[in-house]
Parts: sequence; C-alpha cells; structure tokens
Amino acid sequence: MNLSKNLTLKEVTKSNTAIRKGINNEPNAEQLENLKVLATEVFQKIRDHFGVPIKVTSGFRSEALNKAVKGSKTSDHMKGCAIDIDMDGTPDITNAQVFNFIKDNLTFRQLIWEFGNDTNPDWVHVSYVAGGNKKEVLRASKKGGKTIYTSYNRR
Repeated sequence: MNLSKNLTLKEVTKSNTAIRKGINNEPNAEQLENLKVLATEVFQKIRDHFGVPIKVTSGFRSEALNKAVKGSKTSDHMKGCAIDIDMDGTPDITNAQVFNFIKDNLTFRQLIWEFGNDTNPDWVHVSYVAGGNKKEVLRASKKGGKTIYTSYNRR
C-alpha cells in the first residue's frame, strides 16, 4: 500500500526489533490516516525536492514496539505522525541538507537534529500533526548518559 507516490506502508512499519521480538507493528485506521498525511505533507516533499530515494529508518511504532526501543512515552511515532530519516551512505545528500530543507521550507510539528556533530546530525526526526504544527526545532544530545533536548541554534 502506498502512502504517497514514493512511500509505502511497509517502509514505515518495518522494524527489525518488531520482527525479532514478534511485536505486531500494524497501525489502526486513525494511525494509518496520520501516516498518509505525514507522507504527503513531509516525506513526499523531501523526496520531490532532492529527487533521490529517502531512507526512513523509523516510522510508525506500535506502543509495544515503542516501549521495546525505549522511545518517548509520548512519541509521535506511535500516532503515525513522525519519521526518522538517515541519508548516511548516500553520495549526494547529507542529513544536514535534509534537516535544513525541512526547517526552511516545510510545515512540521517538531524537527530534531539527532546527535551527530555541528555539521551533520546522525539522523533527522520530523513530525507532522494535522492542525497542530508548531514548528519546534530542537537538537538532541547526550549529557550524563541521558538524552537532552535543547532549542536548535545554528552555530
């Protein structure tokens, strides 16, 4: 099932952890609708802009899967409203380019520069909630072994 021209349901629900642990990672009807909106309003616009396949490393997470991967208890992934993108290993596109394109051109609820360094995040988290997009831009880092989120400021 296609969620948009270039994104399938299989791509956003695939999880090695779910497979390994026998966790059902199928969205319900509401979550599926959220995934379709996310695919149209965010993913497809990124794909169309860069003109190359975009690697989704995490999309929908059932509550059980989110718990297994130690995700936030309020994660937008569980609502079908978030994806993580990682372009590492692609010759022409960096995670920083994806992050900056989203920040400068798209509507989103939350955009996170996930770890990495000052020039490139390890991956990009983006969420979109129909009717509730506050364009919050954050940076995730580790402090004392814990993940902390701070307001993103270009250095």
